[in-house]
Amino acid sequence: MNDRHGPFLTNYGTRFRLWAPAAKRVEVMLERPHAMKRGEDGWFTADIAGVKAGARYRFRIDDEIEVPDPASAFQPDDVFGPSEVIDHEAYPWRATNWRGRLWEEAVIVEAHVGTFTKEGSYRAMIDRLDHLVETGITALELMPLSDFAGSRNWGYDGVLWYAPDSAYGRPEDLKSLIDEAHLRGLMVMLDVVYNHFGPEGNYLGRYAPTFFTQAQTPWGSAIDYRVKEVRAFAIENALHWLRNYRFDGLRLDAVNSIVEPGGLSLLHDLSAAAGKLAAETGRHIHLVLENGDNRASILDAAEDPPRGKYRAQWNDDYHHAWRVLMTGEKQGYYGDYQRSPRSDIARSLSSGFVYQGELSTFRRGKRGEPSGHLAPTTFINFLQNHDQIGNRALGDRLEGNADARMIEAALQVLLIAPHIPLLFMGEEWGSTVPFPFFCDFGGDLADAVRKGRRVELAWAYAEYGDEVPDALAASTRDSAVLDWDRRETPAGRKRLTLVRELLRTRKQQIVPRLAGAAFGKAQVADDGLLTAHWRMGDGATLRLVANLSGQAISHAPGGPAGTLIWGSELGDSVPPWTVLWRIG
Repeated sequence: MNDRHGPFLTNYGTRFRLWAPAAKRVEVMLERPHAMKRGEDGWFTADIAGVKAGARYRFRIDDEIEVPDPASAFQPDDVFGPSEVIDHEAYPWRATNWRGRLWEEAVIVEAHVGTFTKEGSYRAMIDRLDHLVETGITALELMPLSDFAGSRNWGYDGVLWYAPDSAYGRPEDLKSLIDEAHLRGLMVMLDVVYNHFGPEGNYLGRYAPTFFTQAQTPWGSAIDYRVKEVRAFAIENALHWLRNYRFDGLRLDAVNSIVEPGGLSLLHDLSAAAGKLAAETGRHIHLVLENGDNRASILDAAEDPPRGKYRAQWNDDYHHAWRVLMTGEKQGYYGDYQRSPRSDIARSLSSGFVYQGELSTFRRGKRGEPSGHLAPTTFINFLQNHDQIGNRALGDRLEGNADARMIEAALQVLLIAPHIPLLFMGEEWGSTVPFPFFCDFGGDLADAVRKGRRVELAWAYAEYGDEVPDALAASTRDSAVLDWDRRETPAGRKRLTLVRELLRTRKQQIVPRLAGAAFGKAQVADDGLLTAHWRMGDGATLRLVANLSGQAISHAPGGPAGTLIWGSELGDSVPPWTVLWRIG
């Protein structure tokens, strides 16, 4: 697929392009207006000599409105300002031999650039990369960067998909972060949103109304991917991040909210395009999904390079079962995991999803497809992420809701089991700072957000009142800045030491055996004793024994066969919240 969206630097200047099928007249606004020529299918183009990288421009539509380029490479003055021409070939990459890492090596930490450090910038993140490496992290996943309105946002309100938000720095700063990560052996992945545009700063409906359908997503009008130009806009965007910024992979947000009559062809075509890039460059490129529909049929961890499928999926089921076990929560989707959270944990460990076609009360219908035939590495498991913290009324982390013994036991399962583990930034030292929802809209939209949250979280406002943070206040974002100093407290050092030891064990004992690993069997007794085993790629059997209860459980001395790689030899009982791993 040849890129058509966005400006293109030539030997003599710049070619500007805009798909505006509803416009009669379009001009590029530089020092003076330049008329664009209308071609077939609503494309407008203009070749302008002497325009180099750094030039700022807008498009004027029908002498009525000036708009940024929807495929702008950078917005130095936010979404309402002019777009800047960027020369992506000019950056002097240092990690020139980097080709990525195998998926089996992935240990992911999810991070928000604006709160990862006090400075909230790409450059400031570089100083913390050594901490990730020393911890045993191998992949840094950034929450969405596409330009959003205002100075602070989670990133899911992006309206200019190709432009990394200027609140965090310039494009070359982002490239420096990725380059420095690669020099340290870290993969860098990016969360991208193809199911909606943010509510402020999107002008596509004015000059390209066929970008959208009459259908609605939870966040606004659905995007019409049946239109070839719209489809190309998303696929080219994915390639833009992978090629121009050298991201090692993408996580596609909430793909079950992409409205595409006739099936999942956008996802297939995007995967195939990324796979072609991977083959051409000899790189490992990893595509993963968030998909509430639990579609096992579009997942394949072993397809390398991608040819239509996706390496893995965020496994919400795993999180929900653990959350219910540790906290007893019942609201919302946690209602689907009340019968036996321990059994749900065992089902997830033995075959991936908990919901594989069963009736979901919360979703009011059947959910999921059988997944036990897939590799364990098809599932990205976690105990916390931005959603599971930030969608809570107070944005409170697990540390404030569960006993430390439970959390540590859960980590001992998460970080050694043969799926792909994910931590949320600061989880490795037991961070207690909240991660509440925050944004920076103005005027009527700000009022609408406040009113909407009061309706959606009415129970929370009734219970907590003014303790519920105002999403529009700068102090709410400030409250989410990571507490790096906590690493040096006794509790922080203890947790970080545990995580580092677990990940060292994973690297030595699990990762070399992960390729070709397969699900085995997991079961939990009435007393809470969980046992599980997997066949590893080298033929060894990985075995787990875990007491997921607060009482000691009688147990035959010796335990299962194999060499103990985590935990202590047992006597005639398993102490509460004790985890043992063997392999052999």
